[in-house]
Amino acid sequence: MPDMLEPRELVIGTYTGPLPHIDGKAEGILSCSFDGTTVGPPRVLARTRNPSFVVLSSDGRRLYAVNEAVSFEESPGGGVSAFSRHPVTGELTLLNTRPSGGLEPAHLELDPSERFVLVANYGSGSVAVLALEDDGRLGAMTGRVQHEGTSLHPMRQSAPHPHMVIFDPRTGELLVPDLGIDAVLVYALTQNGELVAQAGRRLPVVRGAGPRHLAFHPAGDCLFVVNELDNTLVALRRDEDGFVPTGRVSTLPKGFSAHSQAAAIRVSPSGRWALVSNRGAESDSVAVVSFDEADGSLELVHMHPTSGREPRDLMFTADGSRVVVANQGTDSLVVLAFEDATGRLEDLSKTTVPTPVCLRTA
Repeated sequence: MPDMLEPRELVIGTYTGPLPHIDGKAEGILSCSFDGTTVGPPRVLARTRNPSFVVLSSDGRRLYAVNEAVSFEESPGGGVSAFSRHPVTGELTLLNTRPSGGLEPAHLELDPSERFVLVANYGSGSVAVLALEDDGRLGAMTGRVQHEGTSLHPMRQSAPHPHMVIFDPRTGELLVPDLGIDAVLVYALTQNGELVAQAGRRLPVVRGAGPRHLAFHPAGDCLFVVNELDNTLVALRRDEDGFVPTGRVSTLPKGFSAHSQAAAIRVSPSGRWALVSNRGAESDSVAVVSFDEADGSLELVHMHPTSGREPRDLMFTADGSRVVVANQGTDSLVVLAFEDATGRLEDLSKTTVPTPVCLRTA
């Protein structure tokens, strides 16, 4: 394994205040240097409320963040904030804010043309589209869809809860895993920024599983779904104009019965591995799952402790030799070495960072 990688900047989404599930301690969007082995101390890029998920434009000159809340700037619902980013220092300057179109926005993404920002409002079960102005500012809301339905879990699935928005790299369609109704919904995004449901194209999900996050295989022909409530990972392969399941595996060892909830998923650059974060007092770990591209099968190889509580997000470096984990519950980023031949993880370093949620490189 290489000892050093090209130095990069980590941009970190955080919680800054209390929510039912967390007491945020950060001051806003943070940045840390990263040399492949250690993460430098955090510095504040922008002070904004609960920027739990952030996304950068392809040129790195714009950043967009959700403001996860039930009220924002004295109005009901959450918010979205737009920033310009200095190409050398990385400093952020607020451009403007807009309502997110629902409660507790948990995720956002730029469309492939970078003309729109799409937001998943977890709390109220809606997905909204905001147009972008030429200077990067947030413009009008051009589209919004409200999910409907329930599923098996009496508390977590009594209403819709879209947890992520992600674009299919081949078709350009929007995929939305909804934990509350056990569905992965498919939408077409029009040139005018409207969402058109592809009702017959929903992806199959086991009842009670709670789909949370998605990730595509680097080749683009397979899709992975991590289910929060039953701690499973599902692999699907393209089939005509949809996907069919090819493998399913628990992210926990056989016989494990303590409380746990799966969170994030990342696929290795080689496409041979899927890493999933498990959250629970006895399960805080990275689950390393092997993927056989030939038959689409999955196998849990091992679980690696994250040296902290509630690992929320994780990320691979571009070459796949390092993994960074955000321990939301115990305020730390952990760097792990990753061996692609075996899936082995090795602890390298740990840095204090307050309530980290989302990891990005710039």
